[in-house]
Amino acid sequence: MEIFAERTQLALDLVGVFFFAVTGALLAARKGFDVVASALLAGMTGLGGGVIRDVIIGVRPAALEHPVYLAPVVLAAGVVYLFYPHVSRFRRTLLLFDAAGLGLFCVTGTEKALAAGVPAVSAALLGVTSAVGGGLLRDVVAREVPSLFRYDDIYALPAMVGAAATAVLWWLDALSVWTGVSASVVTFALRALAVRHGWRAPLAYHRQTPDA
Repeated sequence: MEIFAERTQLALDLVGVFFFAVTGALLAARKGFDVVASALLAGMTGLGGGVIRDVIIGVRPAALEHPVYLAPVVLAAGVVYLFYPHVSRFRRTLLLFDAAGLGLFCVTGTEKALAAGVPAVSAALLGVTSAVGGGLLRDVVAREVPSLFRYDDIYALPAMVGAAATAVLWWLDALSVWTGVSASVVTFALRALAVRHGWRAPLAYHRQTPDA
């Protein structure tokens, strides 16, 4: 059973695609790519995570089922093409759009997996995949160090929090549009605070203090 109404799900998805697509187009502009590459990178960023999730679930990707998903990609590429010279504080703008997309997709991705009958824990993992997959593809194609793997940047953890919160709300039969949006806002806030204050996750090894 669908937890969100179909129109609500579509609206949230399109907003999330736009936010992520803007980050792809902005990165293309910074790299000096042409407008075609900008649109392709925007589409890869906005749609990549959702396509990966849908393939794993075993359903036809929504981006192929509904051509309207291409509209926010084209819009994002157009906005960056027209207004990029006026965008100040490029990095901060990219990170805020990325955080907004992260917050939306970890919730909608988890909800889609739950609606498809995926167990709650696995659904949360697919929600994280939806949230970070597009950004990972964007950074790899543009030859950037993926935010997912940067030791000085907390990226996946906020998505894990949002996806886990969505799964718990579903388990408690309390998942609705408003609680889902709240989980998305919390994810956005965690990511924005991590960027602002330079929060870091522990390294993969325990750093030994050198002997005096």
